[in-house]
Amino acid sequence: QVQLVESVGGLVQPGGSLRLSCVASGFTFSGAHMRWYRQTPEQERELVAAISIAGSINYADSVKGRFTISRDNVKNTVYLQMNSLKPEDTAVYHCAAASVWYGNANDYWGQGTQVTVSS
Repeated sequence: QVQLVESVGGLVQPGGSLRLSCVASGFTFSGAHMRWYRQTPEQERELVAAISIAGSINYADSVKGRFTISRDNVKNTVYLQMNSLKPEDTAVYHCAAASVWYGNANDYWGQGTQVTVSS
């Protein structure tokens, strides 16, 4: 059974930091490209960061310099380190696994975790 389980998000003050993790099981994690998305009721789902099987990384312009994606193939886990958080980073964050790097198709999704940035 395939599972992607995100860590609990939470409430963070503006300027603060939070690290999300996503633990994968049921498929070959080292053979999957991993992505983090976020979504709010007002906006379409946004690709925040992606890391390929080989370690190539892409970020949305809105998070460059503040967020860092990484993966640990031994622990079957992908991380999203979020620094200098802003209220506009408030969203439900989902991790996803893809077999194809290009495009926006994903094979598996996590259930999502709420991140709220507010004072």
